[in-house]
Amino acid sequence: SMFGIVVVGVAIVMIGGGMDLSVGGQMAVVGMITGVMLCEWELPIPVAAIGAMLIGICFGLFNGIVAVKLKIMPIIVTLGTMLILQGVAYIITGGYPITGMPDDFLMLGQGYIGVIPIPVIVFAIFILFGWVVMNKTYLGRMIYALGGNKEAARLAGINVNRLTVMVYAFAGFAASIAALIMVSRTNASQPGAGSTYPFDCMTAACLGGISMAGGEGKMSGIVISVIILGILDNGLVLMGVNTNFQSVVKGIILLFAVAIDCYQGSAKKKTA
Repeated sequence: SMFGIVVVGVAIVMIGGGMDLSVGGQMAVVGMITGVMLCEWELPIPVAAIGAMLIGICFGLFNGIVAVKLKIMPIIVTLGTMLILQGVAYIITGGYPITGMPDDFLMLGQGYIGVIPIPVIVFAIFILFGWVVMNKTYLGRMIYALGGNKEAARLAGINVNRLTVMVYAFAGFAASIAALIMVSRTNASQPGAGSTYPFDCMTAACLGGISMAGGEGKMSGIVISVIILGILDNGLVLMGVNTNFQSVVKGIILLFAVAIDCYQGSAKKKTA
């Protein structure tokens, strides 16, 4: 569920023609700051949660604004942000995890509503929100237009810079929600949390039909790809497969998914 929530944010960024490799670093820093606010500062849970979400949104805004104002490729901006945030996560507590979260906070990651885990419900809300926005609203159409042809979108009257910043802010928000759930579920803030998420999210998005070139992809494909990768991860762990070999498998899947995307893109150009 945590992984799927982040994938939704990354997928919307990719549909808009961008890329966000910093989501793992965002999760780590937001998680560590959440631990500090709850365990060291002893802030009320709602205040800490709102603060964590605002920090995640600010990270996303930073990525979008830097990419727009300095006209740097988003993949370079977010790669730099990823490295910075990974370092910051370890600096906050000197690399030590923070444990002992309040019992009420643990409900977010470990609680149930009926027989359904709360993280699954949150993931379902994100998928539903993404599907409605991308398929039923003008905002979704503008994001598709932004990814399809940025100059054409600008000439059509779309404020492409503001829209770019918005999609990165949403990705930061998604990463912050996933961080809150992860901290709650493990009862600890880990500086290395989410370290594999950037490329795992890219793999899931590509496998779900999101085009690397932007402007194409559906939320329904995201659900299927997240389930497939989740089953694959669990299966490899249960089989006792070496962690390094798991990375090899994920890398092959990423190459396969991108190859299919490139092939389909070439076929469409030939047809046109």
